[in-house]
Amino acid sequence: MKKSLVVLAAGMGSRYGGLKQMDPIGPAGEFILDYSVGDAVQAGFERIVFVIRPDIEQDFRRLVGKRWETRTDVRYAYQKSEDVPAGFAVPPERKKPWGTAHAVLAARNEVPDGFAVVNADDYYGAEALRLTADFLDANADPTRFCMVAYRLDNTLSDFSTVSRGVCTVAEDHSLTTIRERLALRRCPDGIIRDGDDPDGIPDHTPVSMNMWGFKHDYLAKLERDFPRFLEKYGSLPKSEFQVPTTVATLLKRKEASVSVLQTNTRWFGITSREDRPAVEAFFKTLPSPLS
Repeated sequence: MKKSLVVLAAGMGSRYGGLKQMDPIGPAGEFILDYSVGDAVQAGFERIVFVIRPDIEQDFRRLVGKRWETRTDVRYAYQKSEDVPAGFAVPPERKKPWGTAHAVLAARNEVPDGFAVVNADDYYGAEALRLTADFLDANADPTRFCMVAYRLDNTLSDFSTVSRGVCTVAEDHSLTTIRERLALRRCPDGIIRDGDDPDGIPDHTPVSMNMWGFKHDYLAKLERDFPRFLEKYGSLPKSEFQVPTTVATLLKRKEASVSVLQTNTRWFGITSREDRPAVEAFFKTLPSPLS
């Protein structure tokens, strides 16, 4: 099986104030996504698919693509608001594409078989890519997917609240539910809370950071379900077709199952500019993926 890594690189980081996937973070000018791509190549992923917007293509190929095009099989897919099924129109007030599941769907013609999905501006760690690669190689069931789960305390920002998908996991390590928590932070008393919720959330709670392993069957189901989404929510200018929501729907219909691959690795990302010094310091401890 030829495994692909799908890198979601079309989004803007509004709180950070710029295009994070083109902002060097490593000591030799590496981007966060360079480290993820390097880990994927080491884990046995044979194709990298960058999902980008058409308007950043020239800069992206110059700054990122050229680094990897001579090292592995690199493809590009384009997330566009107008990429909707026949019979649907884009509301004139919509300012951005349709979310992460729409971004994955944009890669449908570049992904031949099993694939992992990562955000361009998140660093998941080498173990996460190895776990996902091993899962894709070992599981032939086209409806059996996987998700890498992190300890909540390994994903927090010291400077701002964060949004995380809090997971419920069954005894057989299958994903049961994902609940989006929108304002998680560690309080002065040391307890992690969601906004003003008085109930704390344990440090070890598994959370999704949007790192998934899928078979090609998932793309077929997205193509089937995207028109249903548009029929219901397409007129809303800020509606989003998101990976966690589509997975939850498939679980509810019993059309798929998701194995939760848990890691104690710390996730790294830049939620706010104040996070940057600690992230830069971490990447100084890693070998360059470009060497």
